[in-house]
Amino acid sequence: MMIWTAFEVVLIVASIVAIGLASALVFETFRTRFNHFHVEAPRILEEPNSLKQVPCPHIFDPAEKYLSLIIPAYNEENRLPGALDETLSYLQQRAAKDKSFTYEVIIIDDGSADGTKRVAFDYVKRYLVENVRVILLGRNHGKGEAIRKGMLHSHGELLLMLDADGATKVTDLEKLENEIHVVARKDCEVGPGDSTLRISDVPIAAFGSRAHLEEEALATRKWYRNFLMKGFHVVVLLVAGSGIRDTQCGFKMFTRAAARKLFTNIRLKRWCFDVELIYLCKLFHIPMIEISVNWSEIPGSKVVNLFSIPNMLWEMGLMSLGYRTGIWKIYS
Repeated sequence: MMIWTAFEVVLIVASIVAIGLASALVFETFRTRFNHFHVEAPRILEEPNSLKQVPCPHIFDPAEKYLSLIIPAYNEENRLPGALDETLSYLQQRAAKDKSFTYEVIIIDDGSADGTKRVAFDYVKRYLVENVRVILLGRNHGKGEAIRKGMLHSHGELLLMLDADGATKVTDLEKLENEIHVVARKDCEVGPGDSTLRISDVPIAAFGSRAHLEEEALATRKWYRNFLMKGFHVVVLLVAGSGIRDTQCGFKMFTRAAARKLFTNIRLKRWCFDVELIYLCKLFHIPMIEISVNWSEIPGSKVVNLFSIPNMLWEMGLMSLGYRTGIWKIYS
């Protein structure tokens, strides 16, 4: 009669678990290979006053606004008003000074269970559908999917994603915007006064960054959180490569040309879509700029916690396997 030693039992169990995880990873990679196909937003009642159906634009349409601000919102009934008030106040003041400055704010309700939809439509009533629009996803898909929907159905030459909690000052968008213009002029070898330059046609991505705050964060976080976050950064480096220190900051700006390439390909819907964006930027040779922004933690913020790490590692495994094996095709 064969008697298994404790080491052999552990080895067999570990092997079974490893094979199971690898099989699940391959299966999920195949299952999500067409995740980028479902990009159409429904025609919904976007004008509460007239009940007029406003058709959603598409990223392949010509730009009709200078700036689109995409705000994903999931159960943000309490914090959304503060962020919208600050954002719209800034946009109105800037538009009053510069008549060529046009904008839109797109709120994507990611299947909220509270009054987020009501709050969002209140702002459509106050600022009109030409300036504030709402896209309803019906059920919760994830932040990445909400942002993708907003990007794919926007009017702007420049498209900015920002969080609904207002953790980053909206005025910092000018930092990203100015750097994009500098890179566009340099890449196209066009002078500042050249009217032929259309910023929407030059693929560039600008990433807001909190990396300059990392030293303070390291001093205040528990040692094990620092250990896990450092480990996460190492995995990101292995999967997406170097170039961007803060991949998870929710303040990113893209030109329309960059958004077309990135958001028609992106497949991750929740935890690591930011990492996938960086990976795709490198595949498409889209210039990336990292710019320090003002950031403050807002009470109730949905920050990455220890329980998020396994989900993020799983998604990075999917992404790495999907792209490196060609299961996830790139569409240009």
